[in-house]
Amino acid sequence: MARRWTLPLLLVSALAPSFSLAGLAFENTAIVRTIELGGSLVHVSTAYAVKALEPGQTTYQIALSKVERAKTSWLEVKVKGRTTPLELSEDESSTEHLLSVSLPKPLAVNGTLNLVLETVQTHATHPFPQQAAQKDPQLLKYNTDLFTISPYTTLVQRTKIKSLAPNVISYTTPHDVDSFVRDGSVTKTGGTITYGPYHDIQTDTDFVAKYQQSVSVHYSFDYPVIEVETLRRTAEISHWGSNLNIEDKIHLHNAGPTLKGHFSRLEYQSQIYLRQQTPHILSDFTLHLPPGVTNAYFYDQNGNVSTSHLRTTPSVAKGSKATQYSVLELRPRYPVLGGWNYSFTIGFDTPLQDSVGYDVKNGIYVVGVPVMTSFPGTVVNDAEVKIILPEGATNVEFVSPFPELSNSMSTHISYLDTAGRPAVTFTYKDLTYKHAGIIYVSYRVPLSAHLKKAMSVGAAFFSLFALAFMARRVDLNLHKK
Repeated sequence: MARRWTLPLLLVSALAPSFSLAGLAFENTAIVRTIELGGSLVHVSTAYAVKALEPGQTTYQIALSKVERAKTSWLEVKVKGRTTPLELSEDESSTEHLLSVSLPKPLAVNGTLNLVLETVQTHATHPFPQQAAQKDPQLLKYNTDLFTISPYTTLVQRTKIKSLAPNVISYTTPHDVDSFVRDGSVTKTGGTITYGPYHDIQTDTDFVAKYQQSVSVHYSFDYPVIEVETLRRTAEISHWGSNLNIEDKIHLHNAGPTLKGHFSRLEYQSQIYLRQQTPHILSDFTLHLPPGVTNAYFYDQNGNVSTSHLRTTPSVAKGSKATQYSVLELRPRYPVLGGWNYSFTIGFDTPLQDSVGYDVKNGIYVVGVPVMTSFPGTVVNDAEVKIILPEGATNVEFVSPFPELSNSMSTHISYLDTAGRPAVTFTYKDLTYKHAGIIYVSYRVPLSAHLKKAMSVGAAFFSLFALAFMARRVDLNLHKK
């Protein structure tokens, strides 16, 4: 019993001061939280129907528990029906999980607004049981809090937990909530579990300590649970070759239930023939690459992997939105079962004019490099993006589409270089498909730097010919004939 109340008590101590200050400004007429279960990723959408109780309110606060904030890798707040995100800030001084949202306009007394908080959670599910035989189904478990905590009084709230498959093994029935329900505390319809509606939810310390509780859903998931443990992306810009080369070194991990017993190749081939492959086995996957890619390659630690297929699409003009992507279909050298790893490298070239712009007036180049190639339904635990600029580039400035853990400048030395090329490196953590943005880097390359490589190559060849010419004139014989 002591373990059950640990999280609520911590939440109470953290939120109590802020709740007391913010609780009178707004009232939540309704909160609806929708949780879409997955494997490595869980998508959560929380809708707040807000009513102002005081005039001129411009800031609304959203509360997340410490555990929920820790497993949330991406979040965004919008007005319902609009596409532009609202500006928000996080109070990290004390609570570390209060989000202050700037409203588009001040609300008068009894003014209403519908806000939507979109979040993507990573590492929020775990296999249960942790081991499975080759033919067994894949079962996962997800835990969350029953009530959505808010600094304001909530008239009614409900939580919907949706599974892709209707095969829900079990779910938690909450206790001690009869005073807040009128029709039933939990219902199940197909693959959807609905908790609530719960009425007149107060957010004082007594309520959280007495009624907040953890609920879990045990469900079947019919796709591999894939995580990218490490991603090392290198993007090299070549003005002489008018080319942008991107190479990804990927260490992939199947986070599904580990294999119980031994692996049977005969059983695996039989499942493929009968089209009854076990969902926790990764046999192939598909990546979307930019339009106009050329010279794509795919190899692992043993060498080139020929079981791949690339379907390319023509390049699009810089600044235009691509409607089609090049599709790279990959089949690993061996099936990746739960608990297994697979390390490989993919690379490709794209025309430089598709990614680089030039400001003639100021002599500045601006290049856009994607943070990563999105893996559908996959989290990238640790990512490093290194952008190698042309030799002689100066006045380097950059902007990331979202905050990075760190960035650094270094010098990269390659063939035919003299002083080396400047490189900027970014590090990230827990990336999802929502983080597939563009890093923009601006720099200058003077004319002397453009000619430096050609002059150095010419000097090298001239020195070689001069050395050969002089060598032919040297007589090494001791006696003349």
